[in-house]
Amino acid sequence: MNSIQRADRDLMRGINRSIILNVIKAHGPISRADIAHLTGLSPATVTSITGLLIEEDLIFEKSTGDSSGGRPPILLALNPRGGFVIGIKLMESQAVAALTDLNATVIEKTNVELRNTELTSVIDELVLLVENLMKNNKIPKKRLFGVGIGLAGVIDSVNGILRKSPFFGWKDVPFRDLLDVRLKVPIFLDNDVNTLTLGEKWLDNGVHADNYVVITVGRGIGMGIIINGQIYRGKGGGAGEFGHLVVNQNGPVCDCGKRGCLESYLGDQALVMRAKHEVDPSIESIDELIQMAAGGNIAAGKLFEWAGDLLGQELANLINLLDPKLIIISGEGVRMGDPFFSSMRAAIQKNAVPELFENTEIRINTWGDDVWARGAASLVIGELFNSPIQKEER
Repeated sequence: MNSIQRADRDLMRGINRSIILNVIKAHGPISRADIAHLTGLSPATVTSITGLLIEEDLIFEKSTGDSSGGRPPILLALNPRGGFVIGIKLMESQAVAALTDLNATVIEKTNVELRNTELTSVIDELVLLVENLMKNNKIPKKRLFGVGIGLAGVIDSVNGILRKSPFFGWKDVPFRDLLDVRLKVPIFLDNDVNTLTLGEKWLDNGVHADNYVVITVGRGIGMGIIINGQIYRGKGGGAGEFGHLVVNQNGPVCDCGKRGCLESYLGDQALVMRAKHEVDPSIESIDELIQMAAGGNIAAGKLFEWAGDLLGQELANLINLLDPKLIIISGEGVRMGDPFFSSMRAAIQKNAVPELFENTEIRINTWGDDVWARGAASLVIGELFNSPIQKEER
């Protein structure tokens, strides 16, 4: 067999492996016969590949199913503890990490305050974070499938390079390689909103839409884009800078240096500064503003209504442009509550093309502080279930 034939055979086997693993994840416990029926693969191929997956401890024979006469079928299920992953959300002053199983169930969550923002110091902190999670839970390195890291900025995820960090001021940092040489496990790096977006696809029951976007509201305004089932990163990893759409070229200066970006109006600090003038000059945090609105403060409620209207206008433009099946609103800002989201929905309906709006689902996610880390973990989990073709496209 020549090298081309061997490569073709290995590629096809990898594709079939991915298909079978995804079917077991989605439909398990499931029999080998039902896998063959759902996938169109031959029973011999299914038997061969599932045998290898059992050897790898990724699936296991769970129980016997109902028999229609004759020998009851043996059912196969995903083994969530067949491997482990670590997800890390790296922020300005801290890193939040979660050790999860292959279902992204959190086994241990921890965080560390960064001593400073020097690159070598941050790398040291992340290495110690990973090593402690493994040590505390007695996870051998061979059972750790990888570490996923999400952080704000423009990121070349294919090459693991942080092109630009708005918070740390780093540029063109080979972040993946710096960690890989220390930890010697697979490292996956991406924009934090992209990790959250991928998390919606791979975690728990998962989003089944092939075209959806995730909008994050909080410290900044971000967007992750799924087109035809694949994350869209743009030519250099910078796609999804929704917060830097210019809504008023004479508006306030944004962190990016431009004027009038959406984020310069709707980011947490922008809302706090506006609240000092319109609600109460003593307000120091978005949490205080949220509490005031929840307590019935009319001015605070009006401010959130204004903010929701502005976001809704831009989401209407997004619907008119991309026609997504689903828009998910996530991030710490979901705590702003009904005044914000009622106004947002009304603005979307007012400004979007009716036929497009009617077929777009708007979903508001509940929020927990481990969501970012679980999203980062999904970088690794997704790699396990992606086909070789999808991996090449990265």
